[in-house]
Amino acid sequence: MTSLPENRGPKRLALAIDLDTCVGCHACVTSCKEWNAGGDPAPLGDVNAYQAGQRGAWANRVFSYEAGEGEAGRTVHFPKNCLHCETPDCVTVCPTGASFKRAEDGIVLVDYDKCIGCNLCAWACPYGVRELDEVDGTMKKCTLCIDRIYNLNLPEGERVPACVMACPTKARHFGDYNDPDSVVSRLSAERRGFRVMEDLGQQPTGTYLPPRPGKRAEGAALPKVEHGGGRFLRWVDRMLTR
Repeated sequence: MTSLPENRGPKRLALAIDLDTCVGCHACVTSCKEWNAGGDPAPLGDVNAYQAGQRGAWANRVFSYEAGEGEAGRTVHFPKNCLHCETPDCVTVCPTGASFKRAEDGIVLVDYDKCIGCNLCAWACPYGVRELDEVDGTMKKCTLCIDRIYNLNLPEGERVPACVMACPTKARHFGDYNDPDSVVSRLSAERRGFRVMEDLGQQPTGTYLPPRPGKRAEGAALPKVEHGGGRFLRWVDRMLTR
């Protein structure tokens, strides 16, 4: 099994996602797919891409919920990607050392040369953010576009994950949670950002900023979702119904 780094570096990089301004356009999903078709975790494989029965590996997905009815209702979009946890079971369960957490910045990655596609990490992750790529037989996940954020050939303003660059409503933010002055730290403090299912002990780094209250949200309640999405999506239902 794989061990977590004993000594942590000065950074804890992750995303803060604003559930109030996300419009569910999937620009983050498609830009992630496009960038990572030729970047560090390439390719994010597809099967039957241009015919019936399409399927493939994605590092980012968006789930949408209808809350309430009529004028009292609203749509809430919930992007789901790796939270780069402090104590991730997906790392410690890996039998080959393919799944690992970087000490210097806390990013959780997969070494594709060591990965045997056994799916243990996917089963251990309570957030459902790891997927088996059927094309090359390895596990894929969000890397925070590590090949972008440290690329000195890019302008400084573009050294952020592709999903952050593409978001038209600025609902996605990237930064260092160890820096109290970073945009993610400030937004999380100002907007009471929350971390999903902290009771499971994974210590997720990334946060979500809750929808702001408004007239359309008054009295709105999320319907019971019978989608078989497991504990994670049931937890989302409860959080957004508060």
